[in-house]
Amino acid sequence: MLDKFYNLFSRDIGIDLGTATILVYVAGKGIVINEPSVVAVNKKTNQVVAIGSEAKKMAGRTPAHISVIRPLVEGVISDFEITEEMLGYFIRKVHQDTWQALARPKVVVGVPSGITNVEIRAVRDAAKNAGAREVHIVEEPIAAAIGVRLPIYDPVGNIIIDIGGGTTDIAVISLGGIVISKNMRIAGDKFDQDIIDYMRDEFKILIGEKTAEDIKIAIGSVSKTGEGLETVVRGRDLVSGLPREVVVTDTDIREAIIKSVRSLVRATREVIEDTPPELISDIMHRGIMMVGGGSFLRNLAAVFGSEIKVPVHIPDDPLTAVVRGTGIIIENLEKYKDILIQHDDELPPK
Repeated sequence: MLDKFYNLFSRDIGIDLGTATILVYVAGKGIVINEPSVVAVNKKTNQVVAIGSEAKKMAGRTPAHISVIRPLVEGVISDFEITEEMLGYFIRKVHQDTWQALARPKVVVGVPSGITNVEIRAVRDAAKNAGAREVHIVEEPIAAAIGVRLPIYDPVGNIIIDIGGGTTDIAVISLGGIVISKNMRIAGDKFDQDIIDYMRDEFKILIGEKTAEDIKIAIGSVSKTGEGLETVVRGRDLVSGLPREVVVTDTDIREAIIKSVRSLVRATREVIEDTPPELISDIMHRGIMMVGGGSFLRNLAAVFGSEIKVPVHIPDDPLTAVVRGTGIIIENLEKYKDILIQHDDELPPK
């Protein structure tokens, strides 16, 4: 009887639980939420003040007693309670009807490849405490591959690079599983930090994370674009302590982030070097699929292609590849159950 109630009223959902952004896919409806993974907390009362877009607007502008935090760091939960609050908020947002609010949904959550059993359990517990009745975990490279319709069950090599906010996943997939993968703590957030450090060292000006991200989006590139891009940056002068503005060019940003980009290229080379020869021939023919918000960085795919000597493709809407994959999985759970990470009873005891 209870199962009939759940099936009638609940909306099963797929979640891309990203370091920078949380996306939610509702079965039968598509992507309904795309908001920053940010929470504002009142430190005096320990109450959550705002979540998502509203919280991000507060970053760097709050009084001392309000703290704006990101409960996920490098793809894993760093603050369990705040993550639970955030997930609960988005699940309730999906289930706005009174009856739907009582019906606990099935949830598929995407996580970085190679995370530990403890981290997997933390994600599962947070989602269950937030209102899910069943929680299934899938590695993000596999979810992304499904989201961009790669033939993951065929005996061919598929290589996918998912450049998110906190981590980059590089994975070779064949016959429904990951053959070899590498998880790097170099992604969008690291690029932002590189820009902050460069502005401090070269221009003697202090800027915040949001300003660095805005610069990256406005003029960030990995090789010359053919057009001279520049933007005005405002921050605090480290010498005088007063406000100052400077003009920054795309050449400056390339210099700031090039070391991190080279690390990603090197990691991709290492994955390919360890890939079985038969799959290498597939990869040379099929190319690399690049997804995630980091793939929007100008000329990044071209640089990877020229360095690795393999064509690099970016699908339509690469930012939503993982959440679209979780959505396809939740709508076809029986078909994809073999690619899900094992359940609690298969994990070592706490």
